Amino acid sequence: MSNYIIETDNLIVEFPSVRAVDGVSIRVEEGEIFGLVGPDGAGKTTTIRVLATILKPTSGKVLLMGKDILRDARAVRGKIGYMSQKFNLYGDLTVEENLRFFADVYSLSESERRTRMKELLHFARLEEFTSRRADFLSGGMKQKLALACTLIYEPTILFLDEPTTGVDPVSRREFWAILSELRSRGITLFVSTPYMDEAERCSTVAFMDSGRIDVCDTPKSIKASFSGEVVELIARPQRETQRLVKDLHYVLDVEIYGERLQLTVSNAEDAAERLKHDLAGKVELVSVIPKAPTMESAFIEMIKKSNKSNKSGKKSRG
Repeated sequence: MSNYIIETDNLIVEFPSVRAVDGVSIRVEEGEIFGLVGPDGAGKTTTIRVLATILKPTSGKVLLMGKDILRDARAVRGKIGYMSQKFNLYGDLTVEENLRFFADVYSLSESERRTRMKELLHFARLEEFTSRRADFLSGGMKQKLALACTLIYEPTILFLDEPTTGVDPVSRREFWAILSELRSRGITLFVSTPYMDEAERCSTVAFMDSGRIDVCDTPKSIKASFSGEVVELIARPQRETQRLVKDLHYVLDVEIYGERLQLTVSNAEDAAERLKHDLAGKVELVSVIPKAPTMESAFIEMIKKSNKSNKSGKKSRG
């Protein structure tokens, strides 16, 4: 019997005009937070919908808790929870009424319902909002209500498809604190996210692009794979600064993050000193700081390498 609670082998999902998932093999251990990241259109949502038994795969095998999702769909569905990207509860019902409705859907007894509702309202920090209609909740509270409704019947595995997209940073932190607590209770979480700071909270992260998994490892190992070092540069005007640093031989790459330029270099301490000298009098330097590589740095490098490889492959096939 497999030691993995989620396992896919050469999973393929095809639609009439596209192969959305292309030979994905994933192994998830019980009790971990598994993160799936990648650009829009990478196949993340399709993968999660298959795992949550909403879509049927074109081919390949999917096992949840050791059971085949096609042969044992009913048994599997009773043990999993799924939370989609969009708020999909009943806006004209109150917080309490939404929870009560889902408790009835899953046939909880009256005593079970009272116990679970009280626990979940406290757990999701919604005790003060039980009489508020869902339509009038903030984005963060809507997501916490959706999570509470998903947890009403205590699933073993929880699938969350970009659950914090569009939610403010404070609410995102609160939501992830709740997810961390769920993990401590033994629930296995499979989460897709566009945010690299959230990916760093996962125990394992898989990077998906064009329907394939390009890398799957711990956040620490992924960051360690970054081939250079990083300098964060803030200077004005930014575009002129970007143009100047691109011409410096010791700057390997430049990315823009808001007001910051992130430079990839071989030696961050040395490059920081050189930048101060080479840009002096040409732009207004605000800060030049060596930084540890981030998940974002590592994944951008992976995307660029993948794009170069794809272009090279197309040329060779031509």
